[in-house]
Amino acid sequence: MEILTYRQRQKQDETDDSEFYSTPKFVYHLDANFRKNLTELYEGEFKNNCSVLDLMSSWDSYLPRNFKYKKVIGHGLNKEELQRNKAFDDYWIQNFNTNQQIPLENESIDYCLMVAAWQYLQYPEKIAEEIARILNQNGKFIIAFSNRAFWHKAPNIWTYSNEKERIDYVRNILVNNGFREPRVIKKFTEENSLLPFFNRDPFYCLISEKN
Repeated sequence: MEILTYRQRQKQDETDDSEFYSTPKFVYHLDANFRKNLTELYEGEFKNNCSVLDLMSSWDSYLPRNFKYKKVIGHGLNKEELQRNKAFDDYWIQNFNTNQQIPLENESIDYCLMVAAWQYLQYPEKIAEEIARILNQNGKFIIAFSNRAFWHKAPNIWTYSNEKERIDYVRNILVNNGFREPRVIKKFTEENSLLPFFNRDPFYCLISEKN
């Protein structure tokens, strides 16, 4: 079900995303505390011998190392970054803002991950439908984000929303496109007004099973 308006899908920089991501960015876009929270969350959700799909990924997936995986598939826009990700058994390159069809079979994935990436989707409804299609029964979609972004590449729905509104927006897309009511996780640390450089990234996560 379509939720967003044309205006909400627009972004400041409408040039091809593939051009922006053509240069590899071997940096962490989330701080160490966020990455630790994410890995610990995965440890509580994953089961051994599971199949994992990491969408809109990069050179690190933050997966726990104490699990055996049936397969881990990556997706993104930069070949060099994906090649460096040691977790991946396979990967492919695709711009979801021009093509929302995911080239995987129905009910072939146990967990679909999207970290610091939802904020760049212009057609999240179609992506959610596709993820519901490829997830196994009781498969989970795990979406994590903070308050960071390449703002010129984020659609207006994200840029002009506060953090509560962003959670509500993601939830609305999910429950109207093949998913159950998500579990929402929020983790904050007290802000340091004197030394803001040391503030930690807020951690937001929505976990939803397919209908």
